[in-house]
Amino acid sequence: MTRVPTMKRWAFGLAGLVAVAAAYLLLWPTGLAPVRWDPPTSKGLVGPHAPNTRLSGTRSILLHSGLGPEHIAVAADGTIFTGTEGGQVLRLDPQGSAETVIANTGGRVLGMAIDAQGDLIVADAYKGLLRITPAGRVSVLSDRVDDGTPVGLADAVAIGPDGSIYFSDASTRFTATKSGGALAASRLEILEQSASGRVLVFDPRSGRTSEVARGLSFANGIVVTSDGRSLLVADTGRYRIWKIDAGARQLDLRHPQGKSALFIDNLPGFPDNLTHGREGRIWVGLVAPRTDAIDAAATMPTLRSIVARLPPAWIPAAPPHAHVIALSELDGRVVADLQDASGDLHSVTGVTETADRFYLHTLEGGRVHWLPSQLP
Repeated sequence: MTRVPTMKRWAFGLAGLVAVAAAYLLLWPTGLAPVRWDPPTSKGLVGPHAPNTRLSGTRSILLHSGLGPEHIAVAADGTIFTGTEGGQVLRLDPQGSAETVIANTGGRVLGMAIDAQGDLIVADAYKGLLRITPAGRVSVLSDRVDDGTPVGLADAVAIGPDGSIYFSDASTRFTATKSGGALAASRLEILEQSASGRVLVFDPRSGRTSEVARGLSFANGIVVTSDGRSLLVADTGRYRIWKIDAGARQLDLRHPQGKSALFIDNLPGFPDNLTHGREGRIWVGLVAPRTDAIDAAATMPTLRSIVARLPPAWIPAAPPHAHVIALSELDGRVVADLQDASGDLHSVTGVTETADRFYLHTLEGGRVHWLPSQLP
């Protein structure tokens, strides 16, 4: 006599849970306003990107003072500098026998470059654009633009021949502070696709910070071309790299009208750090591979809103795939492609090439991976 009411209660309870779950997935506010975009059809790992194992068998230098060497700068004498997710700035010798914490920014160290005075210029996700002297003195160069807007998430840095410091502000919508870290901010910016990233320039003579260009979906790696006239900038969420006139100001790359052009498009992964190599090479780290699911979701903003409400652990991750490529600075042609799909390496953001080594940048882990140079 009591079974039917009990079953009804269970049914009503289950229906209620389903309704609550559906309401959460569809209606819970996330602060995200996804925009539809139509990615170019992926060619996959074919042609110059055919699968290979050229990144396998790396050697490594153990870090004792932090994790996540996301970028690596190498001085003329071979000294290695890197930063960690805890804000430590490390100096290493090439053999890994000596490690010194020269500073702690109190943030998350991302891109770095060495200026003409031997100081480190650092993009910190929380603090902005910083200068760090060899003695470890940290000073803020820029955390605000002349138009009054704050630097949201300083990501990568490059120094021009006249001393101008160009850096990417990865997202003005999602900061590391508000999003729970730089990685979380990158996911939100790319999920939304509102292209709120921009490129900035700091003039050390005047102390002013100006906007070069806006409209990038997570503005990321940056280099100044060898002639000093142009910038190459990774547009991570759109699988492409822009070439921008270094003297441009306030360009909107969503509506390009001169002074900018695509350097390469339709990459097989998400481009991250850019660095100069030997023989006119521009190295690009593809931090994660493209997938059919990610490309399909580009045209479905509502689906991306639902994904944003899911716990990160519930979102399927792409299989680990370490991948870096080299482009010709002259024409953007792929001149080298190095991969490792074994799972030993993952989240590789870039490469620093010296006369005899490739140092790999990684988002995670406590080692600096390297391998002997394979190219002339």
